[in-house]
Amino acid sequence: MSGPGGVGKGTLVKRLVASDPRLWLSRSWTTRPPRPGEDETAYEFVDHETFVRKRDSGGLLEWAEFLGRLYGTPLPDPPPDADVLLEIDVQGAEQVRRVYPDAVVVLVLAPSREAQAERLRCRGDDEEHVARRLQVAELEERAGRLLADHVVVNDDVDRAVAELAQIVEAHRRASGRKLVK
Repeated sequence: MSGPGGVGKGTLVKRLVASDPRLWLSRSWTTRPPRPGEDETAYEFVDHETFVRKRDSGGLLEWAEFLGRLYGTPLPDPPPDADVLLEIDVQGAEQVRRVYPDAVVVLVLAPSREAQAERLRCRGDDEEHVARRLQVAELEERAGRLLADHVVVNDDVDRAVAELAQIVEAHRRASGRKLVK
């Protein structure tokens, strides 16, 4: 699952994983500090040196630098018969697609830039960060639409989670194999 910051990926992922025991969520790493009130399990919060060591040793499936911070996904190690779910940015989804060409990429979007900006503010981002995120979001959305197999607008959380669950089930039925998102 991919998309710009502030579109609600984390909320959707949390609800989707809670509703589907066959999904295994990979926990991303970041060098940014936790936001006020952020769930401590949202990321593996590490220092710059630890991140770079993991990256340089080949331990990351994908990684990117975004607004001065490093983000990345460790090589997945899911339990048997689990479908791997990655919550990543568009740049990361492009990297995953190169490694796993049959990965299913879902682009999540906010219903409007105004809604996205408000979500960013509600999670504690300052106005300068919000402006930078929205500027980058334009580029991410364009690239994401070219990459995505599905686009889900997060205008209503319950509806969006139901749509995501239908996408997962459709790909499970069609492939009969592990689902990497």
